[in-house]
Amino acid sequence: MLERQRRKNATEVTFVLPEGDPPGPVSVVGTFNGWQPGSHVLESRPDGTRAVTVALPAKVTHSFRYLAAGDYWFNDESADGHDGPNCRLQT
Repeated sequence: MLERQRRKNATEVTFVLPEGDPPGPVSVVGTFNGWQPGSHVLESRPDGTRAVTVALPAKVTHSFRYLAAGDYWFNDESADGHDGPNCRLQT
């Protein structure tokens, strides 16, 4: 799930997943972090989900995916669309 907060020149996007599904550490990787695993690792929240927030420039389209333990790549169903195997996100 994606949560968005629009700011003057940016959008804060929070990437949210259920705790433990999939198990182990999960990071969001994409054009905004050079596809570097581990740059944005989702952390546990009190509500039983895990999340990470990334500030992204406004009016830009980004591609991203999630990467879990065991080299398991997966997409976000709430993304704005798809670009081949990747999710699309418009800020």
